[in-house]
Amino acid sequence: MSRLFHLQRLSQHEPWRRNPHAPALAAISLLLALNGCVGPVNPSFPLTVDQARSALAKMKDHPKPLARPLLVLGGWIDPGFATKKLIKQFYNYTNDERIIGVSFGSCKTFDDCRDKAIAELDHQFPSTDPQWTTHVDVIAFSMGGLVARYAHQQQSPGIVHRRLRIARLFTISVPHRGAAMASMPPLNKLQVDMRPDSAFMNAINQGQKNSDYPIYPYVRLGDRVVGEANTAPPGQTAWWVSNLPLQAAHISAHNDLRIHADIVRRLRGEKTFTTAPPTPIPDN
Repeated sequence: MSRLFHLQRLSQHEPWRRNPHAPALAAISLLLALNGCVGPVNPSFPLTVDQARSALAKMKDHPKPLARPLLVLGGWIDPGFATKKLIKQFYNYTNDERIIGVSFGSCKTFDDCRDKAIAELDHQFPSTDPQWTTHVDVIAFSMGGLVARYAHQQQSPGIVHRRLRIARLFTISVPHRGAAMASMPPLNKLQVDMRPDSAFMNAINQGQKNSDYPIYPYVRLGDRVVGEANTAPPGQTAWWVSNLPLQAAHISAHNDLRIHADIVRRLRGEKTFTTAPPTPIPDN
Protein backbone atom coordinates (compact mmCIF):
# COMPACT_ATOMS: atom_id res chain seq x y z
CA MET A 1 0.00 0.00 0.00
CA SER A 2 1.44 3.42 -0.96
CA ARG A 3 1.97 6.09 1.72
CA LEU A 4 -0.44 8.40 -0.13
CA PHE A 5 -3.16 5.77 -0.21
CA HIS A 6 -2.57 5.02 3.47
CA LEU A 7 -2.99 8.68 4.39
CA GLN A 8 -6.14 8.90 2.30
CA ARG A 9 -7.61 5.93 4.11
CA LEU A 10 -6.75 7.45 7.50
CA SER A 11 -8.26 10.78 6.56
CA GLN A 12 -11.65 9.18 6.15
CA HIS A 13 -11.71 8.56 9.88
CA GLU A 14 -10.43 11.98 10.98
CA PRO A 15 -12.77 14.24 13.01
CA TRP A 16 -13.06 16.85 10.26
CA ARG A 17 -14.70 14.25 8.04
CA ARG A 18 -17.53 14.05 10.57
CA ASN A 19 -17.53 17.74 11.55
CA PRO A 20 -16.98 20.26 8.74
CA HIS A 21 -16.22 22.99 11.31
CA ALA A 22 -13.44 21.04 13.01
CA PRO A 23 -10.57 22.52 10.90
CA ALA A 24 -11.70 26.06 11.70
CA LEU A 25 -12.04 25.26 15.38
CA ALA A 26 -8.58 23.69 15.38
CA ALA A 27 -7.12 26.77 13.71
CA ILE A 28 -8.73 29.07 16.26
CA SER A 29 -7.40 26.93 19.11
CA LEU A 30 -3.92 27.04 17.61
CA LEU A 31 -4.03 30.82 17.25
CA LEU A 32 -5.15 31.20 20.85
CA ALA A 33 -2.32 28.99 22.01
CA LEU A 34 0.23 30.94 19.99
CA ASN A 35 -1.03 34.35 21.02
CA GLY A 36 -1.48 33.33 24.63
CA CYS A 37 -4.77 35.16 25.06
CA VAL A 38 -7.90 33.76 26.62
CA GLY A 39 -10.37 36.29 27.94
CA PRO A 40 -10.55 40.08 28.07
CA VAL A 41 -7.70 42.52 27.51
CA ASN A 42 -6.90 44.88 30.37
CA PRO A 43 -6.97 48.53 29.19
CA SER A 44 -4.46 49.46 31.91
CA PHE A 45 -2.22 46.46 31.07
CA PRO A 46 -2.78 45.67 27.36
CA LEU A 47 0.52 43.84 26.84
CA THR A 48 0.37 40.56 24.88
CA VAL A 49 2.60 37.57 25.50
CA ASP A 50 4.38 38.11 22.19
CA GLN A 51 4.99 41.78 22.98
CA ALA A 52 6.28 40.85 26.42
CA ARG A 53 8.61 38.22 24.98
CA SER A 54 10.00 40.76 22.49
CA ALA A 55 10.48 43.43 25.18
CA LEU A 56 12.21 40.99 27.51
CA ALA A 57 14.54 39.85 24.73
CA LYS A 58 15.62 43.45 24.18
CA MET A 59 16.16 43.98 27.90
CA LYS A 60 18.17 40.77 28.06
CA ASP A 61 20.39 42.05 25.24
CA HIS A 62 20.88 45.32 27.13
CA PRO A 63 20.77 44.42 30.83
CA LYS A 64 20.83 47.04 33.56
CA PRO A 65 22.08 46.40 37.10
CA LEU A 66 19.67 46.54 39.99
CA ALA A 67 19.32 49.67 42.13
CA ARG A 68 19.68 47.48 45.24
CA PRO A 69 19.63 43.78 46.15
CA LEU A 70 16.54 41.85 45.07
CA LEU A 71 14.81 39.41 47.43
CA VAL A 72 12.57 36.77 45.83
CA LEU A 73 10.05 35.07 48.13
CA GLY A 74 8.16 31.89 47.28
CA GLY A 75 4.70 30.61 48.13
CA TRP A 76 3.00 28.23 50.52
CA ILE A 77 4.57 24.73 50.74
CA ASP A 78 6.65 25.51 47.65
CA PRO A 79 10.06 23.78 48.00
CA GLY A 80 11.68 26.38 45.76
CA PHE A 81 10.35 25.97 42.21
CA ALA A 82 8.96 29.50 41.98
CA THR A 83 11.98 31.20 43.53
CA LYS A 84 14.46 29.37 41.28
CA LYS A 85 12.46 30.28 38.19
CA LEU A 86 12.17 33.94 39.15
CA ILE A 87 15.85 34.26 40.10
CA LYS A 88 16.92 32.82 36.75
CA GLN A 89 14.58 35.05 34.78
CA PHE A 90 15.45 38.31 36.52
CA TYR A 91 19.16 37.61 36.43
CA ASN A 92 18.84 37.36 32.64
CA TYR A 93 17.54 40.92 32.45
CA THR A 94 19.96 42.49 34.94
CA ASN A 95 23.18 40.44 34.92
CA ASP A 96 23.20 41.36 38.60
CA GLU A 97 24.16 38.68 41.09
CA ARG A 98 22.57 40.51 44.02
CA ILE A 99 19.45 38.32 43.83
CA ILE A 100 18.55 35.97 46.66
CA GLY A 101 15.60 33.59 46.85
CA VAL A 102 13.89 32.19 49.94
CA SER A 103 11.34 29.38 49.89
CA PHE A 104 9.08 28.37 52.74
CA GLY A 105 8.24 24.73 52.11
CA SER A 106 9.40 23.70 55.58
CA CYS A 107 7.88 26.61 57.51
CA LYS A 108 4.88 26.06 59.76
CA THR A 109 4.12 29.60 60.92
CA PHE A 110 4.59 33.14 59.67
CA ASP A 111 7.13 33.69 62.43
CA ASP A 112 9.15 30.80 60.95
CA CYS A 113 8.87 32.32 57.47
CA ARG A 114 9.83 35.80 58.65
CA ASP A 115 12.85 34.52 60.57
CA LYS A 116 14.03 32.43 57.63
CA ALA A 117 13.75 35.29 55.14
CA ILE A 118 15.61 37.73 57.39
CA ALA A 119 18.31 35.21 58.33
CA GLU A 120 19.08 34.32 54.72
CA LEU A 121 19.09 37.97 53.65
CA ASP A 122 21.39 38.91 56.55
CA HIS A 123 23.70 36.05 55.59
CA GLN A 124 24.03 37.20 51.98
CA PHE A 125 23.84 40.96 52.52
CA PRO A 126 24.69 41.83 56.15
CA SER A 127 23.44 45.00 57.78
CA THR A 128 24.93 46.69 60.83
CA ASP A 129 21.58 48.21 61.78
CA PRO A 130 20.25 46.34 64.85
CA GLN A 131 16.65 46.78 63.71
CA TRP A 132 16.64 46.77 59.92
CA THR A 133 18.01 44.50 57.21
CA THR A 134 19.71 45.77 54.08
CA HIS A 135 17.40 47.86 51.89
CA VAL A 136 15.92 45.56 49.23
CA ASP A 137 13.36 45.36 46.47
CA VAL A 138 11.12 42.31 46.84
CA ILE A 139 9.36 40.12 44.30
CA ALA A 140 6.92 37.82 46.05
CA PHE A 141 4.76 35.02 44.75
CA SER A 142 1.58 33.98 46.57
CA MET A 143 2.12 33.66 50.35
CA GLY A 144 5.59 35.22 50.01
CA GLY A 145 3.98 38.65 49.79
CA LEU A 146 2.43 38.23 53.22
CA VAL A 147 5.80 37.09 54.58
CA ALA A 148 7.39 40.28 53.25
CA ARG A 149 4.73 42.51 54.77
CA TYR A 150 4.84 40.66 58.09
CA ALA A 151 8.63 40.81 58.21
CA HIS A 152 8.55 44.56 57.68
CA GLN A 153 6.00 45.35 60.38
CA GLN A 154 6.69 45.91 64.07
CA GLN A 155 5.09 42.91 65.77
CA SER A 156 5.72 43.54 69.47
CA PRO A 157 5.58 47.14 70.74
CA GLY A 158 8.60 47.97 72.86
CA ILE A 159 10.57 44.92 71.71
CA VAL A 160 13.32 45.52 69.15
CA HIS A 161 13.65 42.77 66.57
CA ARG A 162 15.02 42.50 63.05
CA ARG A 163 12.72 43.87 60.37
CA LEU A 164 12.79 43.64 56.60
CA ARG A 165 13.58 47.02 55.05
CA ILE A 166 11.58 47.11 51.82
CA ALA A 167 12.04 49.70 49.10
CA ARG A 168 9.39 48.31 46.73
CA LEU A 169 7.23 45.20 46.89
CA PHE A 170 6.12 43.51 43.65
CA THR A 171 3.52 40.82 44.27
CA ILE A 172 2.20 38.07 42.01
CA SER A 173 -1.07 36.42 43.04
CA VAL A 174 -0.55 37.29 46.70
CA PRO A 175 -3.49 36.85 49.12
CA HIS A 176 -3.28 40.41 50.47
CA ARG A 177 -6.85 40.09 51.77
CA GLY A 178 -6.72 36.38 52.45
CA ALA A 179 -6.97 33.32 50.21
CA ALA A 180 -10.34 32.01 49.07
CA MET A 181 -9.28 28.37 49.36
CA ALA A 182 -7.68 28.79 52.79
CA SER A 183 -11.08 27.97 54.27
CA MET A 184 -10.63 24.33 53.29
CA PRO A 185 -9.62 21.81 56.02
CA PRO A 186 -6.24 23.11 57.26
CA LEU A 187 -2.88 21.49 56.68
CA ASN A 188 -0.99 23.88 58.96
CA LYS A 189 -1.30 27.18 60.79
CA LEU A 190 -0.15 29.17 57.76
CA GLN A 191 -3.29 28.14 55.93
CA VAL A 192 -5.52 29.12 58.85
CA ASP A 193 -3.82 32.52 59.09
CA MET A 194 -4.46 33.16 55.39
CA ARG A 195 -8.22 32.94 55.78
CA PRO A 196 -9.79 36.30 54.87
CA ASP A 197 -11.35 36.78 58.31
CA SER A 198 -8.37 35.62 60.38
CA ALA A 199 -6.79 37.65 63.16
CA PHE A 200 -3.50 37.52 61.24
CA MET A 201 -4.97 39.06 58.08
CA ASN A 202 -6.77 41.76 60.07
CA ALA A 203 -3.57 42.63 61.93
CA ILE A 204 -1.33 42.69 58.86
CA ASN A 205 -3.71 44.95 56.94
CA GLN A 206 -4.10 47.23 59.93
CA GLY A 207 -0.31 47.39 60.29
CA GLN A 208 0.11 48.25 56.61
CA LYS A 209 -1.14 51.76 57.36
CA ASN A 210 2.23 52.49 58.99
CA SER A 211 4.32 51.09 56.14
CA ASP A 212 6.34 53.41 53.93
CA TYR A 213 6.92 51.40 50.75
CA PRO A 214 4.77 50.98 47.61
CA ILE A 215 3.13 47.67 46.66
CA TYR A 216 2.68 46.75 42.99
CA PRO A 217 0.21 43.83 42.79
CA TYR A 218 -0.39 41.57 39.77
CA VAL A 219 -2.79 38.68 39.13
CA ARG A 220 -4.12 36.40 36.42
CA LEU A 221 -7.85 36.18 35.90
CA GLY A 222 -9.38 32.89 36.97
CA ASP A 223 -7.34 32.63 40.16
CA ARG A 224 -9.67 30.58 42.34
CA VAL A 225 -6.98 29.76 44.90
CA VAL A 226 -6.71 33.33 46.19
CA GLY A 227 -9.53 35.09 44.37
CA GLU A 228 -8.60 37.95 42.04
CA ALA A 229 -10.13 40.64 44.28
CA ASN A 230 -7.98 39.45 47.20
CA THR A 231 -4.67 39.96 45.38
CA ALA A 232 -4.26 43.63 46.26
CA PRO A 233 -4.16 45.30 49.68
CA PRO A 234 -7.31 47.08 50.86
CA GLY A 235 -7.81 50.22 48.85
CA GLN A 236 -5.84 48.92 45.84
CA THR A 237 -6.64 46.93 42.69
CA ALA A 238 -4.23 44.45 41.12
CA TRP A 239 -3.12 44.84 37.53
CA TRP A 240 -4.65 41.78 35.89
CA VAL A 241 -3.99 39.78 32.76
CA SER A 242 -6.06 37.01 31.25
CA ASN A 243 -4.96 33.46 31.95
CA LEU A 244 -3.10 31.46 29.30
CA PRO A 245 -4.27 28.27 27.57
CA LEU A 246 -3.77 25.03 29.47
CA GLN A 247 -2.23 26.79 32.48
CA ALA A 248 -3.32 27.05 36.10
CA ALA A 249 -4.17 30.68 36.81
CA HIS A 250 -2.56 30.74 40.25
CA ILE A 251 0.20 28.14 40.27
CA SER A 252 1.69 29.28 36.95
CA ALA A 253 1.32 33.02 37.48
CA HIS A 254 4.96 33.45 38.53
CA ASN A 255 5.95 32.36 34.99
CA ASP A 256 3.86 35.00 33.22
CA LEU A 257 6.07 36.97 30.83
CA ARG A 258 3.70 39.95 30.79
CA ILE A 259 4.05 40.38 34.53
CA HIS A 260 7.82 39.85 34.31
CA ALA A 261 8.13 42.54 31.64
CA ASP A 262 6.34 45.17 33.70
CA ILE A 263 8.29 44.39 36.86
CA VAL A 264 11.60 44.52 34.97
CA ARG A 265 10.66 47.90 33.53
CA ARG A 266 9.99 49.15 37.05
CA LEU A 267 13.27 47.74 38.33
CA ARG A 268 15.10 49.46 35.46
CA GLY A 269 13.35 52.78 36.05
CA GLU A 270 11.81 52.72 32.58
CA LYS A 271 8.31 53.39 31.25
CA THR A 272 6.00 50.64 32.42
CA PHE A 273 3.47 48.65 30.42
CA THR A 274 0.85 49.28 33.09
CA THR A 275 -0.92 52.58 33.61
CA ALA A 276 -2.67 54.00 36.64
CA PRO A 277 -5.26 53.62 37.88
CA PRO A 278 -5.57 49.85 37.43
CA THR A 279 -8.70 48.76 35.58
CA PRO A 280 -11.21 47.08 37.92
CA ILE A 281 -11.22 43.31 37.80
CA PRO A 282 -14.02 42.17 35.45
CA ASP A 283 -17.01 40.30 36.80
CA ASN A 284 -16.94 36.56 36.19
